[in-house]
Amino acid sequence: MTDIILLDGSIGQELVRRSADRATPLWSTQVMLDHPEMVGEVHRDYFGVGATIATANTYAVHRSRLVRVGLDDQMPVLVNTALDQARAARDAHGGGRVAGALGPLLASYRPDLKPDVDDAAEKFGELVRIMEDKVDLFLIETVSSVQEAISALRGTAATTKPVWLALSVEDDDGTRLRSGEALVDIRPVIDGFKPDAVLINCTRPEAVASALEIIKAFGLPFGAYANGFTRISDAFKADAPTVDALEQRTDLGPAAYSKFAMGWIAQGATIVGGCCEVGPDHIAQLARDLRAAGHSIV
Repeated sequence: MTDIILLDGSIGQELVRRSADRATPLWSTQVMLDHPEMVGEVHRDYFGVGATIATANTYAVHRSRLVRVGLDDQMPVLVNTALDQARAARDAHGGGRVAGALGPLLASYRPDLKPDVDDAAEKFGELVRIMEDKVDLFLIETVSSVQEAISALRGTAATTKPVWLALSVEDDDGTRLRSGEALVDIRPVIDGFKPDAVLINCTRPEAVASALEIIKAFGLPFGAYANGFTRISDAFKADAPTVDALEQRTDLGPAAYSKFAMGWIAQGATIVGGCCEVGPDHIAQLARDLRAAGHSIV
């Protein structure tokens, strides 16, 4: 019926879960430092259940985060470690694409921090130059405000690779970004920078459908990958948080999550997958349901 791009699920949270190490503000970057081979293992597992894109573990590899622990000079090394692990998993699988993840510069779900647009664009541009030759596309993730979108899109403007923009909306109101701005207010930014796809990510799946109704009007390929948190806690919005401040839902197993995602496809989405706390079992179920419905996974 329809060609569907099947993203992987959680990378960072999956790495933290598998490592069983003490949570640190470096999140999955710390796991990659301690267990680099585990990154490739996670990518291989997602490819094995049907995902066609490996999202590199580069989301939180920013100088602004690494400087807290004196590792900012290691940023290029860490980026390349993440990309090499993703590429090796893709090659072992025999197909697929690698997405270079670009997360918020300072912290997730913190549009109040408002880093300078020009400075932020320069920092994103540095990451793009490091990744350019090793990725098939760039995935800007968990964008919580119009200003964050402008910064990241400006930083990716020079790339020749496709750029996908993933926006994070309020958990209880899919019509608003986490900044409180109306989601529709992102439209002029989309029209100006012309990313290759617009997605909704890292929000509760219940909020996604209303968000998709807005972004589908932008005239670009669109889709979603939601998280499995009960909520984004106030403790996680503190400075240098650790992921143990977040709680996983117990009511969002593979079948339940896939039902949400199949609903997004019914709305016209052609790119689906999972974010934090959505693992290989969820993606496997979604792949089965896609095929059973007659869709092709590409």
